[in-house]
Amino acid sequence: MFFGKNILIGITGGIAVYKTAELVREFKKAGASVRVIMTGSATNFVSPLTFETLSENDVLTDLFPESYSKQTAHIDWARWADVFLVCPATLNTIGKIASGIADNALTTTIMAADIPVIFCPAMNKAMFANSIYQDNQKKLRQHGYFFVEPGAGELACGEVGYGRLADNEAIIDAVQQQLFGTNEFTGKRFLITAGPTEESLDPVRFLTNASSGKMGFALAEQAKIRGADVVLVSGPVHLKPFSGIEFVPVRTAEQMQQQVMKRLDNTDVLIMAAAVSDYRPAEYSQNKLKKKDNDASLELHKNDDILAKAGQNKGERIHIGFSVETENERENSLNKLRQKNCDFIVLNNPTHPGAGFRNDTNLVTVLDKEGHIEHFPLLTKLIVADKILDKVFQIIHS
Repeated sequence: MFFGKNILIGITGGIAVYKTAELVREFKKAGASVRVIMTGSATNFVSPLTFETLSENDVLTDLFPESYSKQTAHIDWARWADVFLVCPATLNTIGKIASGIADNALTTTIMAADIPVIFCPAMNKAMFANSIYQDNQKKLRQHGYFFVEPGAGELACGEVGYGRLADNEAIIDAVQQQLFGTNEFTGKRFLITAGPTEESLDPVRFLTNASSGKMGFALAEQAKIRGADVVLVSGPVHLKPFSGIEFVPVRTAEQMQQQVMKRLDNTDVLIMAAAVSDYRPAEYSQNKLKKKDNDASLELHKNDDILAKAGQNKGERIHIGFSVETENERENSLNKLRQKNCDFIVLNNPTHPGAGFRNDTNLVTVLDKEGHIEHFPLLTKLIVADKILDKVFQIIHS
């Protein structure tokens, strides 16, 4: 995700410092080069050696380090970075920057930075609610600085409220948005479905499929990064949506249909990446069905095809479908393309190595209503999502 990117992390003196250690590991695992600057107070919580080990780089703690051959470390480090993350950011450091005070290595480097600077506040709930702090945060936003809002929960002091450092996933999302974000889809409203649906037989059993939701979540993430307003309607999955996305969890095909149909009129692009159950049990048993000595049969009723139903009143909306096929792939997908009134359809065969459900990669072919067929090699689902969105962008601007 961050291969070839330089991430500079500033650490101030708060108990949440320990969470930043895991954050450095995540950035390194994702391919980034990481450098760390620590205030003197931060070193009281965690040793610089910890971050030197994790980042595989020296840690800057002094404005004029003896080991540095030049006396402009703050300039050199600010120019090295692609993004500057201050995590955790204390009330004190945020107040200094808001007042133009640069009295240590971290604050001086922040003031010298002409790259995105993201603050991740962490403090007691009373400090976070303090009107002076809130004024400082508002002032910094107006000057082009970014903030990852803290969450609510139990604080180090034992109190409960806002001020808890945001989850690492939200912080990583914010860095990703600043590094890769564009305005290509600004003003466009995307409605994306993901994951499987579940159709209950009784209180403990249900019909479902192997969809993990990874493809739909990747599409939602990339659309958001490229500036879209995104609503993600998903069946049961073990994934967390990208920050800033409106997430709508559902369980059954009927619930997914209801959520999609009521949002269609306010949608510019519909992407149906969910693996929606074609059938549901004809009857639901209020009690657990008992095992019998003989074989049992199950009567099923057909679910509505959500994409086909949406296509009946498509208008200017762009519709993209997914076609999972294991035989007669192209013929079946072209039939779906026409029957469901799609602008294009994404075909994949889950029996191919690395493709389909639960993998982080996919092998797809895109077929559009103009008769064009485009094959892609095995790619990560994030890259496949970008390829799909590139085609959406072409349609919007053609």
